[in-house]
Amino acid sequence: MSIQRIVIAVGAALAIAGAPAAFGGQTETVAPKFDQTIPTIPGKSLVVVEVNYAPGAASPAHTHAKSAFIYAYVLLGEIESKVNDGDTRIYKAGESWSEPPSAVHQISRNASRTHPAKLLAVFVVDSADKTLTTPLK
Repeated sequence: MSIQRIVIAVGAALAIAGAPAAFGGQTETVAPKFDQTIPTIPGKSLVVVEVNYAPGAASPAHTHAKSAFIYAYVLLGEIESKVNDGDTRIYKAGESWSEPPSAVHQISRNASRTHPAKLLAVFVVDSADKTLTTPLK
């Protein structure tokens, strides 16, 4: 994983963590796990981050890099999610969803106020896209 991508991912995580969340007043923590160009798809990279939610924690509404196709997999607990105008759903450990490029992630939070939750987010993204997550204003 490149140092530049790690610095950018940690910076984005800190920016998101500094924003107040409406659900429980806590936000998530994001840890970079993998970053590699895809040799068979010029200009594309595979980037993986682990998102940890404390009990009651939530992410502010956000978008991702315009080129990003995202696969999200719940590792622990239950995550409540709403993408674009889709239904609000609760995904349990072992369940997953995807987000198309230019999606708006309106709700992303731990569905529990007493147990932690964790998900793995896998991005297929233009290698030039350095900002993966942008909170909505």
